[in-house]
Amino acid sequence: MVRSERETLVDDFEDTKSTFQYHLQFLRFQILMMKKFQKYFKRNSCKVDENISPDPSQPATPVEVVSSQSCFSFNKSPIKRRFLLFKSSSINSSMGANNSVKRSQTDIQAYLDQEKVKFLEKIENPIRQNATLEDFELIRTIGTGSFGRVVLVKHRKESIVETIALKVLDRQVVFKMKQVDHTLAEKKILQALSCPFIVKLLYTFKDNSYLYLGLEYAPGGEMFTHLRTSGRYTEEMTRFCAAQIVLAFEYLHHLGVIYRDLKPENLLFASDGYLKMTDFGFAKRVKDRTWTLCGTPEYLAPEIILSRGYNKGVDYWALGVLMYEMSAGYPPFFADQPIQIYEKIVSGRVRFPNHFSVDLKDLLKNLLQVDLTRRFGNLKAGVKDIKEHRWFKDMDFIAMYEKQLPAPFVPRTDKENYEMYDEQPLTVAATERFQKEFADF
Repeated sequence: MVRSERETLVDDFEDTKSTFQYHLQFLRFQILMMKKFQKYFKRNSCKVDENISPDPSQPATPVEVVSSQSCFSFNKSPIKRRFLLFKSSSINSSMGANNSVKRSQTDIQAYLDQEKVKFLEKIENPIRQNATLEDFELIRTIGTGSFGRVVLVKHRKESIVETIALKVLDRQVVFKMKQVDHTLAEKKILQALSCPFIVKLLYTFKDNSYLYLGLEYAPGGEMFTHLRTSGRYTEEMTRFCAAQIVLAFEYLHHLGVIYRDLKPENLLFASDGYLKMTDFGFAKRVKDRTWTLCGTPEYLAPEIILSRGYNKGVDYWALGVLMYEMSAGYPPFFADQPIQIYEKIVSGRVRFPNHFSVDLKDLLKNLLQVDLTRRFGNLKAGVKDIKEHRWFKDMDFIAMYEKQLPAPFVPRTDKENYEMYDEQPLTVAATERFQKEFADF
């Protein structure tokens, strides 16, 4: 809902003259790139210039993009960042919390199989309305965006002490921006997930004008803010964060879900320093391949740009981009315009700063692979290629899943992590808007 300062691609928007012109420009780019790199995809696909560092003072220019398979549009007024969060669940204790270093992959597989059964049951029987707006005391707005806002609220029952991040979506805006399907999918998928590193949906309800998602509040703020403040992360911090994303992707992909929107803006810190992956508006259950153009330009995989059809491999490409950005302070592919970013991505040319370790560069080379037949996470061994890479040689992934490892960074949990916004009353219409479209919410 609340989009970041960095541009985001979404499905359909308004069919204006500017969007049509941009769409034609993008189609020309796709044709040019497909011809230019037709032979390239058959060869090695990740060219590397080591020990070359771009100027960190020149990050990707934030220009919001809203696009679809049929139209694109630019909105040069940046959308304010979003702040959503939730709590974690615990892995089954049978996985051996007292063992050290590497533990049985068989235990992990059994756990994932069990979680898939639960997921499928919840998908078939999603939760319906389990609260009303009157159940909550509104505290203040902590994020705004294209579809609505996120409001910090507290349940009126004294027995419920937790603070909630209430995501408020305007029905009319969601319908106008043609995001009904994404909104319904986000709610349906979120309510069925249970992973320590993924946001948890606690409440869901609606009234005549709005749709509500009640999410557990995490006061640490988003990675985007902390990363820009610190400049870049140490390799230890990058590894700690990356391991959690790897586990989250292993969980999601086992369920047949791809995420498609990994970036620092969608990763939030809980009070214990662990991450929470948020914003599942682009998440999708995929059996084979999908073709939708969505995501953030700097994080788009080549196969998305070239409309080749894609699956879970796009998430592992994005993981490589995230690891690079955490370690360098800027993404591996950036430019003033999205078209220029796309050209750099499709070229497969990666430049590594001097301070990157040999092992980190090697793993990134295998994640930022234009050739899907060589990209780690997308091969026969799946995520095992990543987890067993030497950069993760000392990582105990089960201890990480159980949150037994000390976090290198524990954020402040005061209200300074969230911007102040002008408050606006929630005006509810007398009659229900778009009843048919949101009947399944």
